[in-house]
Amino acid sequence: MLVKQLTVKNFRNIDEACIEPAEGVNVIFGENAQGKTNLLESIWLFTGCKSFRSKRDRELVGFSRDFVKNELTFLASGREQTACLYVDTKRTAMKNGVTLQSPAQLIGSFNAVIFAPTHLTLVKEGPLNRRRFLDTALCQIRPQYAKALARYNHTLAQRNALLKDVGLHPELLDTLEIWDERLSDFGASVAAGRLWYTEQIGQTADSIYAGLSGNREKLKIDYVNNIGAYTQDVAEIKALLKEELQKSRRDDIFNKMTTTGPHRDDLHIQIDGLSARTFGSQGQQRCAALAMKLSEAEILKEQTGEEPVILLDDVMSELDESRQDYILNHIGGRQVFVTCCDPTAVLRLCEGRTFHMEKGRVL
Repeated sequence: MLVKQLTVKNFRNIDEACIEPAEGVNVIFGENAQGKTNLLESIWLFTGCKSFRSKRDRELVGFSRDFVKNELTFLASGREQTACLYVDTKRTAMKNGVTLQSPAQLIGSFNAVIFAPTHLTLVKEGPLNRRRFLDTALCQIRPQYAKALARYNHTLAQRNALLKDVGLHPELLDTLEIWDERLSDFGASVAAGRLWYTEQIGQTADSIYAGLSGNREKLKIDYVNNIGAYTQDVAEIKALLKEELQKSRRDDIFNKMTTTGPHRDDLHIQIDGLSARTFGSQGQQRCAALAMKLSEAEILKEQTGEEPVILLDDVMSELDESRQDYILNHIGGRQVFVTCCDPTAVLRLCEGRTFHMEKGRVL
């Protein structure tokens, strides 16, 4: 997987930019707030996933601009391909000259892994960020998972809306059985996918974390839920979810929300047997998050046969030389984009191409 050319127009503070990156390490440098992260974000959006910074697409459009038009030429599946993203009030996408029904159809065409300082929330904050990490990673390698997740979230919203109305309209109570059936069906696919991915990433992340910590500490990652242990069997998970939905129905009606299911699950991240979130130092938490993201790249390669593009936003400056060296050696053989204020810290460890950004322009 290689980016051959990227053209960006009206994207956040970037009026217009075009780069032809190297196949190895590409360093995007400049002062703060000059557009370095924006350039990485413009690449990430071609994965078909949502922005790692914004929930609303309109925020991607530059100030006093009406639209965004980003174009990517990339090498995948042994051939050169093109993709185009257009954003005004919503996002539309094209691939190889064909308009797609949804930008999400780009999922699986172009694969990348992003690590930004905000990803420290994987370890430091609540379960929402860890569920989002699992979902985003799985959507890139399993398009069917993306469909199941969308259906689960839609069904969950419908069931919650019904729970708010049941108190005033008791006759609606019987229809909960229909929503329970659907929610447990889609939820079983979501939970099974997350459980599988957690097992995969747990094995790889432990090895990477050992390298980052100099083999002094051990990382362990488990998928946990509030209803009991899941199995690998989707049918068994569905039966368990449906049973729990029925058990919690009275509480759900009282709380006017669904209190059990995959939307309440979490990852338990431990370092030497202790919770990384509660007891881990800032350095340990940073290394744990990095190990998880680098593991994501390994699994993408294993599942797709393609080396993903690595996007590192302002990471190297916060690590000592040994950890910088380990990361760059570990991601060798892949195309990498690194943002930083001073490029010498990265370039002393490897060869690459540099792009200087100033006021939203590549100089």
